Amino acid sequence: MKEGKKQRAAKTKVEAQKLYPLEQAVTLACEVKHAKFDESLEVAMRLGVDPKHADQMVRGSVVLPHGTGRTVRVLALTKGEKEAEARAAGADYVGSDEYVQKIQEGWLEFDALVATPDVMGLVGRLGKILGPRGLMPSPKTGSVTMDIGKAVADLKAGKVEYRVDRAGNVHCAVGKWSFGVEKLVTNARMFIDAVIRAKPAAAKGQYVKRVAVSTTMGPGIKVDHNPLVSESKQ
Repeated sequence: MKEGKKQRAAKTKVEAQKLYPLEQAVTLACEVKHAKFDESLEVAMRLGVDPKHADQMVRGSVVLPHGTGRTVRVLALTKGEKEAEARAAGADYVGSDEYVQKIQEGWLEFDALVATPDVMGLVGRLGKILGPRGLMPSPKTGSVTMDIGKAVADLKAGKVEYRVDRAGNVHCAVGKWSFGVEKLVTNARMFIDAVIRAKPAAAKGQYVKRVAVSTTMGPGIKVDHNPLVSESKQ
């Protein structure tokens, strides 16, 4: 894809090899934002793990203090009295067998799925559909739980899940440009800290290798992650 004039102009304002403090990096990312829509701020981290080994998998979730800036449609798969709990917490769709069947027929009009343990036998049938889309619920991310009301409320409040890819990268959108620098820095710091704290015991050597931020259409800006790692260990 040919690079546009605005993209080239944005790149000239970023020193490619410089490591910026997080707040300065986010400020610069917001300054060089040039698309007409409300771009997201993305955080990308390169980790020193080998995801091919199960004991080096990095996966988890974190509630961003200022949310994500988007409306999350939540499907709660549960039965009995837990259905009322999920609805009261704000779930958009609540049920069990009927929604499992709808998903098997191709329905995917939701952004996140939570379930109670008693319906996981049904959910297991959907692995090939939900897995590749990152929608399969898991106890590790808190999306399989008896406290389904809290799980729904957290998602509505800005909970995001993360998972390292095959190349050792983790990335996440931590808010919209319209949030302003202060809120974006807070969200970014919370996400980075969560990933740092999720370091597997089996990971050897340098765990966090690189961190960068960018808006949806903007250039990547390298972040000096060493102070963030030090802060997380305190």
